[in-house]
Amino acid sequence: MRVIDLPGEPGGHAAPITAVTWRPDGRRLATCSYDGTARIWDTTDPARPVPVATLRHRRLVNGAAWHPTDPDVIATASADKTAVIWRLGTGPVTVLARHTDDVNAVAWLPDGTRLVCVSEDGRATLWDTGTGVFRTEIGGHTAHCMMVSVSADGRIATVGEDGLVVVTDPDSGAPPVTRRYAASVEGCAWSPDGSLLAVARDDGFVELLGPELATVLSVRACGSAARTVAWAEDGARFVAGGYDGALHVFSNTGARLATIREDRVWPRSVSAAHGRLAAGSFGGTPYLFDLDSGAPLSSSDTRTHGPNALASAGGHLFVGGDSGVLLAVDLDDPSRARAVGLTDSPIMSLAAGDGLVFAGTYSGEVLSWPPSGAAPARLGAPVPSLALTGEGLIAGTYDGHLVALDPATLTERGRGESHGGSVKSLAAVPGGFLSAATDRSVAVGSLSRRRTLWEHGNLVNAVAFAPNGMVASASRDHTVKVGRVTGEQRLTLLGPDESVKCVAILGDDTVLAGSYDFGLYAWTVDWSDPAATLRSGRLLAEFRQGVSCAVAIDESRVAVAGWDGRILIVENTAEGPVIRHDLAVADLLAGAREAVPA
Repeated sequence: MRVIDLPGEPGGHAAPITAVTWRPDGRRLATCSYDGTARIWDTTDPARPVPVATLRHRRLVNGAAWHPTDPDVIATASADKTAVIWRLGTGPVTVLARHTDDVNAVAWLPDGTRLVCVSEDGRATLWDTGTGVFRTEIGGHTAHCMMVSVSADGRIATVGEDGLVVVTDPDSGAPPVTRRYAASVEGCAWSPDGSLLAVARDDGFVELLGPELATVLSVRACGSAARTVAWAEDGARFVAGGYDGALHVFSNTGARLATIREDRVWPRSVSAAHGRLAAGSFGGTPYLFDLDSGAPLSSSDTRTHGPNALASAGGHLFVGGDSGVLLAVDLDDPSRARAVGLTDSPIMSLAAGDGLVFAGTYSGEVLSWPPSGAAPARLGAPVPSLALTGEGLIAGTYDGHLVALDPATLTERGRGESHGGSVKSLAAVPGGFLSAATDRSVAVGSLSRRRTLWEHGNLVNAVAFAPNGMVASASRDHTVKVGRVTGEQRLTLLGPDESVKCVAILGDDTVLAGSYDFGLYAWTVDWSDPAATLRSGRLLAEFRQGVSCAVAIDESRVAVAGWDGRILIVENTAEGPVIRHDLAVADLLAGAREAVPA
């Protein structure tokens, strides 16, 4: 397993914050990050949180849970397939390492001697924290198990991408209580007295459920996915974090009390304690708010520049990332770049052509550069994908919508048939476009008429097209599929042992794909020898974090970027793909011709 190796940031994390959790006394906050660390912050002065400890994993840290009675003990959950029990000031006490996939969340039982871990393999497992001994499996999901919460009386609730909610009492021997939703459920939290279970659904609803999982209250929290939920200590209020970039505060009777919006808040995780609300961010420090007024107490004043999107046109490579800065790299001299502070929201997608660059943001906007006077299109959900086609600028949203925009005015022209999940990637083809989504499908066609080209075994992260008609798609199922846009000649390329995040086609027969295992791989497609696809691709380069995005510059060059801020330009040669340029976003920003936000 390759280990995250990002430069240290003394004032905060070096990558976005994935999770936050207050210690019960409200004087310490734990934050988890894509940089492979959990940090402990002294929040005595909430206007100036001070980092006091760093806990390091090999991969990104997904969650943390404070011990119920010992304020110096905390458990962390990581994509390195471990959960670790730490004593602050001492180090790791116990490592729970018998997990087959990423550990997404952990929760203590009230006795403080047992810990529940949930992971991407769908399992929920119970462990003895003193000895590290596996005790039992307490339930399972048919898709990723995303969150766990334990009530004051020891009942365990787990939720997952399969829409299943499971409540188990490990000490009573009673059969589990279950309920299944049509939408993915990624957040859950018991009320302080254990009488209500709040669940956050991918369709934007938060429901409060009784002990037998009957609905007590249902509220539409946001127009996009509701991803997390937390209670205030008195149980009178709960807070939902939505992928509309906002925090939504409700009374336990369903009255909306406040909506808190900040462009750089990442409400993948929220936590409330002592009248304060904490939320994750796309910067290196957490956001803190006053729960009663919604007023900010401290903001994320640092920016991380991990690249999420690439596009190429007019002799330039365009790079967009977490900071909202757009980089325009001169392909004749890749050491030269121009930097534009385009937006305060992270850039998730790019498309370029006809002298314009279009950016889709986490806040749900589509913007153009250079400024044309067109007001940003506001689509109401994050925009992970863009493509310029004959029907205009096509935007794919987190909610699964396909929206056609006029490239000149950014006004909406129409909407097409939706996917059953987030549209992760788009690529223009003659007469239409390809789309790849979390519903596992790759589709092709026009805005109004589409057909499924093929499906993967898990969500599809990226799709690419080459002028010779070849299509390639990258999936969380660890594979790359290649075929023709006509649907003929399909092969499966075995990838690394982790999710394949991005894909590009180089020349006529070379496929490049980047993975969450930090590797960039290359395959030469041989249509006459399907058995050759059973061999993994050749490792072309190693990054220090996951490989995030790729784009064809022309038929002989591809650009690939990683969340470590590294950008490679790969050229096709008679001997195979060769790395011609190895660039660093930090160096490009330092030498850029325009000032960028600090």
